[in-house]
Order: sequence, then C-alpha cells, then structure tokens
Amino acid sequence: MADLATITADALAEHDDLRAILAGLSEADWDRPTPAAGWTVRDQLSHLTFFDGAARQSIADPDAFRAARAEAVKDIEGYVAATLAVGRGITGAELLDRFTAERRGLVAAALAAPEGVRVPWYGPDMAVASSITARIMETWAHGQDVADALAVKRPVTVRIRHVCDIGIRARPFSYRNRGLEPPGTPLRVELTAPDGGRWEWGPSDAPDRVTGSALDFALVVTQRRLAADSDLVVEGDGARTWMAFAQAFAGNPTDTDPARAGL
Repeated sequence: MADLATITADALAEHDDLRAILAGLSEADWDRPTPAAGWTVRDQLSHLTFFDGAARQSIADPDAFRAARAEAVKDIEGYVAATLAVGRGITGAELLDRFTAERRGLVAAALAAPEGVRVPWYGPDMAVASSITARIMETWAHGQDVADALAVKRPVTVRIRHVCDIGIRARPFSYRNRGLEPPGTPLRVELTAPDGGRWEWGPSDAPDRVTGSALDFALVVTQRRLAADSDLVVEGDGARTWMAFAQAFAGNPTDTDPARAGL
C-alpha cells in the first residue's frame, strides 16, 4: 500500500489532469450533458467539489461532519440537490477554482491528521489514506464522464491502480449492496498496467479470473463501460456474476446504461 504522501500527491495529480481538460471551457460546454443521466459537466465538478469538502471536514472536524451527515439522511433528495448546487449561479471558471481550493484543503487536512486516526464517512469509518484513495477513484470516474461529454481522450497513468484496487476490495460490497451474500471463493485479477507492467491480485490458481487492461477494468468497476464492451476476459461463474454489477463507489446499486456504454 502506498504511503500517505504518495497518495495525496496522486490526488493532486488527478485533480491537475481534470483541471487541464476544463480550463478555458466555454460556459455552453460547462452545461453540456454527460453520460450520467441528467448531469452536466458543471454537475460532475460540483459533485466532486462538494464531496472533497465533506472529506476534508470528516478529517478536520469529524463531529461537524457527523452532524451534517445526520441532517443529510433526513432529506436525501434535498441533500443530493445541495451537492449539485455548488456550481450553480457561478461561472465554470469560479467552480473550477473552488474545486482546486477544496482538493488542496483536503490534502492539507490529510497530511496534518494524527497517524492512525480513522475518520467518519457515509459508511463505516475509514483510514485517512483510504479516504484520499476514494477521492482519487471518484475524480477519475467523474473525470471520465467529463471526458466522454467533451469527446476528449485522457492519458492513462499508473494512478489508475488506485481505481482497480478499490474495485477489487469493494467486491463484497457490490454483492451486499444488492442484497446478495458475497461468495467465499477466491478471485484472480491480472491486469496490464499503462506502462506495460503486470498487476496481480488473488491466488494464481483461482478458477474465477478476470484478465485484461487496467483501463478497461477501471471503466467496468466504476460502471462507465459494460464488461461486454471491454477487452476483459472473464472466466468462471462467480467472476461473470460479479463483473455484471461490480461497483467501486459507495451508494445505492446502479448499473451502466447500455445506451451510453462505449461513448
């Protein structure tokens, strides 16, 4: 597992790559629809900005975060609307600067946190490193929505390993989130890294296997692409079942819209 200094540096780099896509965007393009139904480019960045702020608060002031979380569950629809309201009524450039400020504030809070502390979130408490890794995954996934909306091809970096790792570790969650019992059978995942290297998880003799590129695996576990539209080779009933609904991110179960896959 990478150390916190490396993880926070990756969180800033992921921010920088997304900012480079959005810098100089016209106001019309900020309101362009993305593959997420009903969400514009502006909404995607509002979401990231809001939850970077929430993650920062969970580290710097966990009691205040818990109080905000308690209020949120009383009105989920209102809370979701509030997350998207961050970017309303301001220019895209102003929203982008808010995103930058929140990401830098989050990284500063993470680096200042006491060693070993666990912080609250919308599910179980987590380590600070896990919180930042989750923000990398979210930035990458929502950044893909932005890239798809703008027809931009993003460079693939080794930071995508964070996304792949979360996707694998979230395998039990993907089942429980749908009211299913997670399987006890082992799983082997072998992925080709962007630099041509090989990333491996699980026992080499596991009958359930997923192999292919790290990029396609990350797209599938963040539900930005269908497994059938990827280069992944999925072997074993258990692996096929999981790949049909693998979900690296928290929240209610969702599914890739086949009409939007492969944009």
